[in-house]
Amino acid sequence: MSQNENKASITLGGGCFWCIEAALGQIEGIQKAISGYAGGRAETANYRSVCSGTTNHAEVVQIHYDPSVITTAEVLEIFFTAHDPTTLNRQGNDVGPQYRSVIFYENEAQKAAAEKVIKETASKMYDQPVVTEIAPLEAFYPAEAEHQDYYERVGNRNPYCTFVISPKVNKVRKKYANRIQVNS
Repeated sequence: MSQNENKASITLGGGCFWCIEAALGQIEGIQKAISGYAGGRAETANYRSVCSGTTNHAEVVQIHYDPSVITTAEVLEIFFTAHDPTTLNRQGNDVGPQYRSVIFYENEAQKAAAEKVIKETASKMYDQPVVTEIAPLEAFYPAEAEHQDYYERVGNRNPYCTFVISPKVNKVRKKYANRIQVNS
């Protein structure tokens, strides 16, 4: 889906897709957050293959948003709040190229927004250099059903959610309290 009057999408990777989906999915103006894979081939776009770290995919979330409510730059600022863009191929204990920080853009305006947000915002949020990859989206492959809305369904019944996802969700909620959707 490319950007039009009330619909746009951008595909973001920042570690485990459960984290990014939960953190950004709560924001006003974001219509859908779909966990999936990008950067590799269709035949290896499945959880088992991607977790091997050999498929060139990243775990990503395709963010569908209303640009009249939230801009691409605002989506990206929240994305940079929700993960550490200074660690190459790593988020906490999740290690491998499938956990890289990456922005898969759909048009030149998104590419320019990504470059600007990295230069003017993200680089000031962190002491280390930002290593986020910026690449055109060639294909997005939705993840298996059990990975969709994972945090919403499982919550703190899973220790990973308690110790990894909840702090990221809470950090975003605190910083962007005025942007949280009422139904979150």
